[in-house]
Amino acid sequence: MSNLNQTMVEKYRNDFLNEVRANVEEGDWVNMCMQCGVCAGSCPLGPYWEHPPQEIFMMIRAGKREEVLTSTSMWMCTSCYNCIARCPRELPITHIMHGLAHYADRLGLAPKEQPTRKFANKFWDNLTKKGRVNELKLGLALYFMNGFMEGIKVAMANQKLGLNMIKTKRMNPMEIIGGHGVKDTSGLHAILKKAREIELAKAEEFKG
Repeated sequence: MSNLNQTMVEKYRNDFLNEVRANVEEGDWVNMCMQCGVCAGSCPLGPYWEHPPQEIFMMIRAGKREEVLTSTSMWMCTSCYNCIARCPRELPITHIMHGLAHYADRLGLAPKEQPTRKFANKFWDNLTKKGRVNELKLGLALYFMNGFMEGIKVAMANQKLGLNMIKTKRMNPMEIIGGHGVKDTSGLHAILKKAREIELAKAEEFKG
């Protein structure tokens, strides 16, 4: 084999797979997939995946970086864990899917209009403010995530449900100006900041 061909083979084998292993949660497990398809067959949303998990893993090993990171597939995972429970090799498929979604989002490659991506980011922003989800603010954020007029339409369509939740004390309107949280929000924010620093340092180490 010529030096040029050898270089091409090494690039094919290593580049994107190594990037995933370095930056994606449980990325080291991608090599263990034996392409049986049990994960896709076990997923309640299997028919709606652009690429089922085993196909995503093969694409990673084939170096198809852009196709993987711009895929809507990772955003279809609902964390039901059927795939993990049934995988013959016990791959942490759910964790890898969420890890890929997070990595693609961090790189700015995730599909912008994917509804589940929008929900995930709204949920995370809501949760990290005080360490606990403010359900009223999260609900309103989801109503208006596709624009003001769309939010008004959704709110009007759900007003009866909202009033019933208030009556049964399942929702407190006063949470709009405050809401409950963990005792040490500054400590929580320090932990998240440190985790982000570690994550970025790891990414820089890979680039180097």
